[in-house]
Order: sequence, then C-alpha cells, then structure tokens
Amino acid sequence: MKRKLAAAIVIAGMMVSVAACGGNGKDSSKDAGPSSWKGQTLTVWTMDGSAPPQWSKDVQAAFEKKTGAKLKFEIQKWDGIQQKITTALSEDNPPDVLEVGNTQTPAYAATGGLADLSDVKQAVGADWTPSVSQSSVYDGKQYAAPWYFANRVVIYNKAIWAKAGIKSTPKTRDEFFKDLDAIGKKTDAEPLYLPGQNWYFFDGLTIGQGADLVKKQGGTYVSNLADPKVAAAMELYKKYASYSKAPKDKDEATPQQATIFAKGKTGAFIGMGWEAGTAIQANKAIEKDLGYFTIPGVTADKPEGVFLGGSNLAVAQNSKKQSLAKEFLKIALSDQYEGELAKLNGVIPNKTSLQSNLKGNGAAEAAAPAAAAGGTTPLIPEWAAVENTPNPIKSYMTAVLNGKAPAAAAKDVEGEIDKRLAQKN
Repeated sequence: MKRKLAAAIVIAGMMVSVAACGGNGKDSSKDAGPSSWKGQTLTVWTMDGSAPPQWSKDVQAAFEKKTGAKLKFEIQKWDGIQQKITTALSEDNPPDVLEVGNTQTPAYAATGGLADLSDVKQAVGADWTPSVSQSSVYDGKQYAAPWYFANRVVIYNKAIWAKAGIKSTPKTRDEFFKDLDAIGKKTDAEPLYLPGQNWYFFDGLTIGQGADLVKKQGGTYVSNLADPKVAAAMELYKKYASYSKAPKDKDEATPQQATIFAKGKTGAFIGMGWEAGTAIQANKAIEKDLGYFTIPGVTADKPEGVFLGGSNLAVAQNSKKQSLAKEFLKIALSDQYEGELAKLNGVIPNKTSLQSNLKGNGAAEAAAPAAAAGGTTPLIPEWAAVENTPNPIKSYMTAVLNGKAPAAAAKDVEGEIDKRLAQKN
C-alpha cells in the first residue's frame, strides 16, 4: 500500500459545528431494521488506496446477498477530506459509513457527528486488539470501529550488514546499537539515516517510555513535554540520531529518506513499509538487498513502542439507515474480510489472531509484533492544532539534538503548545 497512513492528519480549524446533528426533532439513530433493507442503497466512503478492488467486490457480494440492499462505495481523495467529512456529517443525508483517520476520530465524535457503535463491538469486536481499538472510543463510548493500521519498522540494507559481519537481525535495543556501531567501524556506510524531526518515531519512543504528551490541569489539557519520561524518550532519539548524518532540522520527507537509502550508502532507516517501494522506484538494484525487522525494545519479548497510524470505520449520526450500516460493519469487520484486507493490502488487522494473513509480506510481518504495544498521539480533539506547521515538538527535537537540555527545550515551546491546546475547534 503505497501511501502514508496519516495517522495524525491536521484537523484544527476545520471542525465546523456539527453539534446540531440529529437536532431536527427526528430520531435518525434508528431505521426499520431488516424488514426495510431490501431495495435500499447504503453509501460507504473509503479513502483512495484503502479498499482493494477484490475486497470491495467480495464484501459487496456478501452484503447484498445477506441484506437484499445495494452497496455503493465512493472513493475519496485525501486532500481536503477533513472539511468534506465535517460538512457531510452536518447534513441531513450524509454517507452512511465513513472511513476516518484513527487520530481524527475523537474530533468527529466530540461534535456529535458519529453514531454509537457499542452493539457492533459486542457483535464482532470482543477481541479487537486494545491498542488499535482505543482510538475508536471517545468519552467512554464506541463511536467507531478499528479497521486497519500500520507502524514503522527498520528497513535495512542486507549487503551492508553482511559486510559489517552481522549475521542476524537484532532482538533488543542494545543489540541494535551494537550492530550500528559495527556498520560504522567496518564499512564506509552511514549506519542509520535519521533526520532530526522524524516526529512519529519520537512519538513511538514516548509511548515506549509510558509517557503522555499532555496532562489535565484543572479542566484543560496542557503540555507534558517537560515530563522526565518524555525527556528519556528524546535522549534515546538523540542516541539513534548519533549514528546519522541527516539534517537535525528536517523531517523524513525533506528529502524523502527512502531516496537517500536507495543510493546504497545507508545501513538502515526507520520508516513505513511502503517506503521500501519508494526506494525501489529510485533504484531498482536496491530491491535485492532490502530487509525488514521490528524496532527492538529493551528486551526481546517486547518491541519498541510505535505510533499506530490507520483508519476506523464510523456511521454518521444523521444516517437514516443505521441498522443497515451496522450490518455492513459486521460483515466488513468479520474475520473473513478483515483477514482478506490484511492479506491484500499488507496492513495490520484489528485482531492479533488475524496477523497470520500477513505471512510473506516482509514489511508487514516486521510491523505486526509491535502493534500490541503501540499507541497514538493524544486522543483528544484539542491535539490536532499542536501538529500544525510549524510543529513545536519538532522544534523541541531539533533544539535537543543541537545540545539544549530536554527540560530547557521543553520550556521554550510549552507556551505555544498550551496555546494550541486551548484553541476551540
């Protein structure tokens, strides 16, 4: 799947009022049920690249056979999707089912635009992996259902590692550092390409440290960047960055880190599985040397924390076909079709038991073990504004890499973070 799973897409400022959803005096949360399904058409919005044609065809056939209704998939583009969804949720006839980014879900739920899906969870979600399911819950209620996810892995150059005398991939963080040391000493390659502002890798490290980036102070959220656990994550990032010559004030897309790796002079980089495809496009010869492994943690039995980007499926509160929409979710999220999606797209499914469908996909097999210990950015509507450009956390990272103490660097940006957290959606 060659696109970024933009798990923290900016939505600040785009949330027009949807609080009036269902406010016309009519109860739009229920329809007549199975007796009314025949002849109806259910509209489902999915994002470009999310639903493989074969999966859509199979789900459509199963849905139409079971319900007697028609199913209409409408593919949406990522550009401008936040405003488009926000507007759609405020209308009387929205799409019935929508794919929404996992970190966007709380913002949509907070406006009242999404229906409660507790009954769907009861039917098919008892064993959803907690780390991937958490983003679909807001204020204690199930406002969406986890669909698919992805996280970062180590993509490495087998030829360079072999030249350094490394015979197997590392299982612990210390082994990883030892291997990077060996590459630096025994080859002329850059051990690791890691720019100073690979923010989502840093977020994964904070998750691994058990840190929260925000805290509640009174009735509002404020920055928690000064927490010693966050500082420990940043110091760990700094150690990784010490193996790299990448710019300290750029992120992984400036330039694209996969194109740097494609030149064959880099031992490894930390990225999404689809970035391997970008490297191959830049240099076909690199394909034979590509390898993947899970970002290792302190011990072999627990991988490093990772940021889980992905999508949930939600039902519009104003949909007049809610029981039909929920029937679609029960089919689409069943083990059969959730497993098929994982196999076709190489994405992490919503249940650990379905990860066997990833067999043969090197990047996905490397990503899967970390999913259970993964997490996201803070799941609050207020968080979106923090990641607006310029992202103050990126500024914090660069400052630390340039020698400033984490506490001092945090103090420099916390005022701006608090200001953004106080913005009204």
